[in-house]
Amino acid sequence: MLDTASHTQTETEMEERTHVRYAALLMQDGHRDRPHEDLRYRFELHEDVQWKSIAVALFLLAFGSLFLVISHFIYTRHMGGDSSQAYGFLVLGVLLFLPGK
Repeated sequence: MLDTASHTQTETEMEERTHVRYAALLMQDGHRDRPHEDLRYRFELHEDVQWKSIAVALFLLAFGSLFLVISHFIYTRHMGGDSSQAYGFLVLGVLLFLPGK
């Protein structure tokens, strides 16, 4: 049920906005039930495969994973090294792994 007080308040707010201009949506082929196409943005699919981007992503993924594994081995004392080196490999591994994902 509509509350008359809130209904009249909404009407007065609409009347106060006289500077706002409204326009009807354009019809496509005379049908209003079809979804409207947003003409501001245009998506173009490249025909060629971006092999360089794929190679860089795989490189980052591989070395990021390698650094994370090395960091784990140093931290758990399976490899020799200081724990500060483990944290360095951990940071580098995360920085390389995330963009490669």
